[in-house]
Amino acid sequence: MKFRRLGNSGLTVSVVGLGANNFGLKLDLDGCREVLDAALDAGVTLIDTADSYGKSEENIGALLGARRDDVILATKFGSDAARSGNGNGADWGARGSRRYIRRSVEASLRRLRTDWIDLYQMHQPDLKTPIGETLSVLDDLVREGKIRYLGHSNFSGFQTADAHWTAQTRGFEPFISAQNEYSLLKTSVEKELVPALEHYGIGLLPYFPLASGLLTGKYRRGEDAPDNSRIKVWKMQAQLTDETFDVVEKLEAFAAERGISLLEVAIGGLAARPAVASVISGATSAEQVRANVAAAEWIPSTEDNEALRKLLSS
Repeated sequence: MKFRRLGNSGLTVSVVGLGANNFGLKLDLDGCREVLDAALDAGVTLIDTADSYGKSEENIGALLGARRDDVILATKFGSDAARSGNGNGADWGARGSRRYIRRSVEASLRRLRTDWIDLYQMHQPDLKTPIGETLSVLDDLVREGKIRYLGHSNFSGFQTADAHWTAQTRGFEPFISAQNEYSLLKTSVEKELVPALEHYGIGLLPYFPLASGLLTGKYRRGEDAPDNSRIKVWKMQAQLTDETFDVVEKLEAFAAERGISLLEVAIGGLAARPAVASVISGATSAEQVRANVAAAEWIPSTEDNEALRKLLSS
């Protein structure tokens, strides 16, 4: 396992992280234990969850125990009050407010059975609350030792710049990470967000790096999605277009020419992109964890990266 600093901060994370969405929405406790043990055995240190992922935080808290110091524990707030289980009552949509964040962090700490959260991330922008108020309370929580670093998720390039300027001018702790959907099939973040992250020294944590399984080879053109697949369960069949499979098949050919797998191209290729610190990959079995970690061992050459860029822009 290789490790990288998260942006310009002192926080170091494994190049492959474990997304724990399945810990609360798909796996039972034994299944979570299998995946978590495999991840830690493989050298994964970044465990990413959210208060809205069902019982994910509770399961992680129950399983980590004495291994808490061995991981970078990241969670999120502000996605969905009803699903978070925080007992916030009416939040009036102001999920970046001082009231909401205070209640959310205490609930996450209880469920995770920890005294601190390594990376506390705003799950989505709050258009009703000034970013200054959000950063103010997050800064207080850092000073109190309840959280150590701040991140955001699903921000645009402009929102990233605005938040950084606000933190810098008011003396608040800045966001050091951005978590956005990013895969070799969905590269829109490269237009505005990635340049902003590079400029401000913020690390990128891609989620859905396998495009909901499309970059694993499990879906084929003209065939129905498997019954237990994310695309079938989440009713995302609209993604199974000819245009999508045109790109997938080009990537498969790219991988075959180099004697590697599509998974290696998807994870190793993404990890080599600018600003990327750790690729957040979900898993439902120990085998999937080990495959994701092994895939990051492929490091594309300069020529490989150029060929990928041409392929994806054609």
